Amino acid sequence: MRPLDETETTAVFEKIFKFTGNNLKNIVENPSHEGPDSEPGRYCFRLNKSKVYYVSESLVKRATNVARVNLISLGTCIGKFTHGGNFHLTVQSLSVLASNAKHKVWLKPTSEMAFLYGNHVLKGGLGRITENILPGDGVVVFSMSDVPLGFGIAAKSTQDCRKMDPNGIVVLHQADIGEYLRMEDDL
Repeated sequence: MRPLDETETTAVFEKIFKFTGNNLKNIVENPSHEGPDSEPGRYCFRLNKSKVYYVSESLVKRATNVARVNLISLGTCIGKFTHGGNFHLTVQSLSVLASNAKHKVWLKPTSEMAFLYGNHVLKGGLGRITENILPGDGVVVFSMSDVPLGFGIAAKSTQDCRKMDPNGIVVLHQADIGEYLRMEDDL
């Protein structure tokens, strides 16, 4: 497990910024109250076998006792680097993204299952949507009871959503909590 280099950090922060905007500062400066220290520590990003983890510094210090080959996971896996060097957020990052999301979409109860099966969000299933969403923005998808369900990329702006037909795609699916069941072995 090692710290991210400059290009890796840039790729991770650009992807997280797409979903959180200026709230990225809250993620980076989040105090950690883990460990024996009386003063709160910090969270950091670490790379292990092409996966990026969001972990407290005190846990990283304690993990140095474990050999690298034996270390499987540490902290919250927020994404992974592909063979081509691109960074992809995984569904495990949902808790971090949901608490700091800039753009949100709420689904009607009738369309929650369709999203959890991996389908895109349609206009007919949209309950509420935050203002000022532009096409290509990162969006966190919630149920009407504010339970985070997943995240995706906005296909239409907030204004375009108001005048489109019910079968039009509003949010392009990227990850959802149904992946814990569908891809159980890969996570």
